[in-house]
Amino acid sequence: MDEQKQARAALLGEPNFRWMMGGAIISAMGDQFTMIALPWLVLVSTGDPLKMGLVIALMSVPRAVFILLGGALVDRYSPKSMLMISKYVNTVLLGLLAAMVLTGHMQLLLISALALAIGFASAFSIPAGTSMLPNVVAPAQLPLANGVMMGIRQVTMLAGPLLAGMLIALFGDGSRAGGAANANGIGIAFALDSASFLLSAWTLSKVRLLHAAPKTAPEPVLRAVGAGVKMVWNDMALRTSMLYWGLCAFVVGGAMQVALPVLANTVLHGASALGVIMGVHGAGSLAGMALSGVLGKFRVRNFGTTVLLVDVLVGMLLIPLGLVAATWQAAALLLAIGVLGGFVQVAVFSWLQQRVPRAMLGRAMSIFMFIFMGVAPLSAALTGWLLQYMTLAQLFGGAGLFLVGAALLAWLLTPMGTIADGAMPSTER
Repeated sequence: MDEQKQARAALLGEPNFRWMMGGAIISAMGDQFTMIALPWLVLVSTGDPLKMGLVIALMSVPRAVFILLGGALVDRYSPKSMLMISKYVNTVLLGLLAAMVLTGHMQLLLISALALAIGFASAFSIPAGTSMLPNVVAPAQLPLANGVMMGIRQVTMLAGPLLAGMLIALFGDGSRAGGAANANGIGIAFALDSASFLLSAWTLSKVRLLHAAPKTAPEPVLRAVGAGVKMVWNDMALRTSMLYWGLCAFVVGGAMQVALPVLANTVLHGASALGVIMGVHGAGSLAGMALSGVLGKFRVRNFGTTVLLVDVLVGMLLIPLGLVAATWQAAALLLAIGVLGGFVQVAVFSWLQQRVPRAMLGRAMSIFMFIFMGVAPLSAALTGWLLQYMTLAQLFGGAGLFLVGAALLAWLLTPMGTIADGAMPSTER
């Protein structure tokens, strides 16, 4: 325990890490303001939930399509330079959104165009952001540093929406009750997010890359993307893990995104119950991330076995979720799921960052994120279709049994259970 305290003190005592952590807090909090303000802006300006969904989709489509390209450019030019550019771009885009709302020019076409541009920028900022940490801290500090950074993100996901909602309600939410022109709160939310990008760009400028990858002769971007895919495919551990995670996310992701709101609406007490259970799940994730910092690199046998064991436990907790009759029962199950998920999330990111050569890290992280971003809408659509023919008990039970079965089959039939921590063997590079 004393060693863990000393490790945390050493990490937090590093000015380089503190600059990065400060910028992450500012930027993540600002992101939550836009996540609340943008869908609300579309809803109050059009009154059409379908249009709101389409605008949100406009942000996710370019992110999924171009994230592999973003990863290749990150490896070519360095994560810091790409992240800096994306912050300046987002400063301008959010500033334009704020000006448009505050001056009363709320046109759906302009809102859609800016949402599309924000999504495009995130295709570059996501691989850059996930590739920064291995270039800022020592390899031995990565698990603890990831736990701190992910914990910060989780805290902002809990506090940010509450603050954004209060701000929008206080200064004007554009609803009919407040008058069509009274949308100042939404405009101020966008302005604060714009300022957060600018301020976090300044903190990022103070961060030094201590372990930057050596520069090589640039290759065509599409060829670089192909090289990243080839590297992941040729590495048995990466290939097995990516395929396994993609399959599990396809089946389980929709249950969390679509079936939970249906559960809250039909069995529990509506939107308030959904807020409670999702808040508890977020708190559990935060606790799991904090637990990873306390336990350090805790493993049951090795990395792969630990991941599979956690998936078995999560699957067992999903099975009874469709049978709950009270909010506290769902909250208890999701709290446990959140703790397990938060713990393994830190382990997965740390393993990827240590496994992949730094010259390929941007592409590897973009492939990892691409799997989940590409699977999410398909999983949500499949879950919505299945709920026309299945009960919630059947859906959650099936998803839980699938996760347990997939983990057991991966243990028996694939090399997943033998995957260890550490860098890729030199013979595989």
